[in-house]
Amino acid sequence: MQHKVPFLLMLLTLSLRISIANADECTGNDKSGGGNFTSVQSAIDSIPQENHQWVKVQINPDVYMEKVTIPKQKLCIFLEGQDRSVTTITFDAHNRIDESATFTSMADNIVAKGITFKNSYNHPLLLKHALSERKVLGVLQAVAARILGDKSAFFECGFLGLQDMLWDASGRHYFANGQSIYHINVTAGALSSQYPYGYITAQGQGSSDDTSGFVFKGGTLFGNVHVVPQGWDAWKFPGKEYNFMYAEVNCKGPRSVTSNRDFIPPREVSNCKFFHFFPPSAIHLVIASKITFLKV
Repeated sequence: MQHKVPFLLMLLTLSLRISIANADECTGNDKSGGGNFTSVQSAIDSIPQENHQWVKVQINPDVYMEKVTIPKQKLCIFLEGQDRSVTTITFDAHNRIDESATFTSMADNIVAKGITFKNSYNHPLLLKHALSERKVLGVLQAVAARILGDKSAFFECGFLGLQDMLWDASGRHYFANGQSIYHINVTAGALSSQYPYGYITAQGQGSSDDTSGFVFKGGTLFGNVHVVPQGWDAWKFPGKEYNFMYAEVNCKGPRSVTSNRDFIPPREVSNCKFFHFFPPSAIHLVIASKITFLKV
């Protein structure tokens, strides 16, 4: 079933050119320069700061080789590609995760649909890494998407990368019908997010009072030979394992056997309220009655 963003009341179709001048009708364009904008970033740059009416940026099928950033002051943007298989934003920055992201969203109320966000830096090493039992040198942190704003949603989007691909950093976020192709460290951050029918992640909390977390409702974790029997590791905090919460509930298959876990037995929390604190209605997308349309 497709997830549709709820547009309320009427849609006012406008087109903003780079000069922010209104056009009589919305004209299509792409990076060849045949219309309003030749890049996704230029369309975002044209949106006024502190905008509180929804702006739809319609991205034509293509591969856009650029870094895209939505500043904190540019709210209420809806990025729509035709489909994640034909609409891709890609770049190859790397090393520092706070600077390498192909797509960075810092504003509140951001929605994306039908787009693949990719960091291509490590891709030449991907096959070598998959076939080798040893560490492959040269793999660096290369983030495809970094999400910081509150109340952001991603429908039918793809995230491609090898090391630290998706940095779901802060805020409340919703990911639906997405696809992630990765090898190491899919997700990290301190936030509250939902990944319906998604996969697995690593989540960081800064203190015992931190209420952030990830929810994988109806999800499946596929383990392979890269999952070691020990399962969990305390990293830099040995001796403090009892301050952590590790849970493996209703798992199946040979990789779910817990008899060889390194330390604290995983807690049985199937009836714990932890799994019920995040109702499906926790994130509401409220779209204003007027929407400005941009096309890329």
